[in-house]
Amino acid sequence: MTTSWEKTDLLDALAEQRELLLITVRGLTDEQAARRTTVSELTLGGIVKHLASGEEAWTRIMVEGDGELPDGMLDMEQYRMTGGDTLHGLLERYAAAARATEEAVTGLPDLDRGVPLPRTPWSPPEPEHWSARRILLHLIRETAQHAGHADIVREALDGANSTAQR
Repeated sequence: MTTSWEKTDLLDALAEQRELLLITVRGLTDEQAARRTTVSELTLGGIVKHLASGEEAWTRIMVEGDGELPDGMLDMEQYRMTGGDTLHGLLERYAAAARATEEAVTGLPDLDRGVPLPRTPWSPPEPEHWSARRILLHLIRETAQHAGHADIVREALDGANSTAQR
């Protein structure tokens, strides 16, 4: 299937934001990735885990469009390294989520397809629908926002940041 320039541009923008995030975890141990370095509860491993979970969930919403809340979407464990989590394993999961998103978007006829959003405690009273385009834009924004958070957490950890590591 041929991919439109719009799909290519949006997927490239998402890939660029992912790469900025990944720069912040280069060379870290599992202990460093799990360490809290600011007043926030955020850790670098937790950010990677959350973005992997989020991308998995939003890709499922975009493709299946059944209005069902994906498993784990409200689970607070998605924000921290737990149990047997390793940074390597979380990075593999994030890469797999990225590939699944790219395959799903490439397989869509266009980005106009609207899907119902799952009902959450913070949902408006009326059901909302988003296009695949809006879901992709949301993933870009979410990834960029958390890449900025990761930069701060990494700089507090050891003085490194994504600008210095490029």
